[in-house]
Amino acid sequence: MPKHCPCHSNKLYKACCQPFHEGALPQTALQLMRSRYSAYALNLPDYILATTHPDSPQPTKESLIHFSTTTTFAGLTILDSTETTVTFHAHLLQQNRDASFTEKSHFEKLHGRWYYHSAASLE
Repeated sequence: MPKHCPCHSNKLYKACCQPFHEGALPQTALQLMRSRYSAYALNLPDYILATTHPDSPQPTKESLIHFSTTTTFAGLTILDSTETTVTFHAHLLQQNRDASFTEKSHFEKLHGRWYYHSAASLE
């Protein structure tokens, strides 16, 4: 496992996203968003699936693995966050080409747990 957290929080992984990947529940939408970014970077598809809202389109485990293993997660910049949304810029590379994007993600709390629900591209 990495020493520094892949979510680019400038924290150690064990003190940032690792507890969520090991079963702790994020207490905010921002914590969930960062932990999902880290899960993509670390190729943890089960975490992505478990934190996707049941009413949202469900990616396949295979598509998540393919995305994670063919993408370099070079940075994450949080632009804004509210109780239920996080606006961010993800710095990504795929086949040595810039695949970065800016997005506003919407999260919902269901039965005491935060889930990723949907997103709007801000490109």
